[in-house]
Amino acid sequence: MASVPDIVLADGRVLPARLLEVRASRSGGPGGQNVNKVATKVDVRLDLEAASDIFGPEESARIRSGLCRRIDALGRLRVVAVEHRTRGANLEAAVARMTTLLNLALARRRARVPTRPSRAYHRRRLAGKRRRGQLKKQRAATFDDDG
Repeated sequence: MASVPDIVLADGRVLPARLLEVRASRSGGPGGQNVNKVATKVDVRLDLEAASDIFGPEESARIRSGLCRRIDALGRLRVVAVEHRTRGANLEAAVARMTTLLNLALARRRARVPTRPSRAYHRRRLAGKRRRGQLKKQRAATFDDDG
């Protein structure tokens, strides 16, 4: 099997390959005899408990809450790749996907600042409603008392 690369995060921190557990198995789907004979499906798992000294408690909590559906019962982040026909290509895809997931989970979201509509907006809105009302009044049929 191809050697497992270290994961380099966006902020420059490196998760060593020893924290990753890689398993290969037979993949389903089309591919002819290749599917029946070769173990190309790659399952990569990152032990979050072992990586806690790199992340720290706050970031570990953020990863666990943001990626909770991808974490197994043993507390490992799991990524599976089956889209390529070779084990090496699937390993690269799985590691790239795990890097992206970790970068997204660790990115700090900017707090939303609630805003209010301006006074000028309210004036414009009400003036537009008045114009529309006047237009509809002009369109209305007028009835004569004679008729």
